[in-house]
Amino acid sequence: MINIDELKFDEKGLIPAIVVDAYSKKVLTLAYMNRESLEISLKEGKTCFWSRSRNKLWRKGEESGNFQHILNIKADCDKDALTVTVAKEGPACHLGTDSCFNDEVFSKDGYKDFSINSLVSLIEGRKINKQEGSYTTYLFEKGIDKILKKVGEECTEVIIAGKADDKAETIYEISDLVYHVLVLMIEMGISVEDILKELESRHVVDHKVKQEKMTK
Repeated sequence: MINIDELKFDEKGLIPAIVVDAYSKKVLTLAYMNRESLEISLKEGKTCFWSRSRNKLWRKGEESGNFQHILNIKADCDKDALTVTVAKEGPACHLGTDSCFNDEVFSKDGYKDFSINSLVSLIEGRKINKQEGSYTTYLFEKGIDKILKKVGEECTEVIIAGKADDKAETIYEISDLVYHVLVLMIEMGISVEDILKELESRHVVDHKVKQEKMTK
């Protein structure tokens, strides 16, 4: 672990800080820190930047309530830039969007900006803005019992495909299962972040258990 004294601030005493969502891995914003704001960030556990436009310290969330709780900070190989991994409260951008990076400059033909989070947003949209003929909307309209039934059916299909050692079919059926589980999560108000946090906590417990076994 390096010391702040090893970081290379520019001629204005600033260092760029790329803020990343710990759970979606999405780049949220690019801001700047000086030594004081970095020290405040480390002390308080929440992001504090140097606002170049206002020429003063800026604690993210002090006005909006959209705080960013710091989980990890890393410096690049030249020690002149940082990545700040955070658990965020609310949108990162002052425009109210999840990330500041939304305006596309270039996209290669055939490229799809797909992620679990974008799929979740699509499914949420089918619940909020019901669309005629949409299977997802149909599931939400039928309710929790129908959704649970489909999750159970897809679990069985995964088991059958896996038992047959059919990789392609297993991938297909797991995809169906993941989709229906996401529908269930949205119906119950469970986020992807909730699941990742639970898995993260289990990883720590598992690590401790392994250590205990090794010391016996």
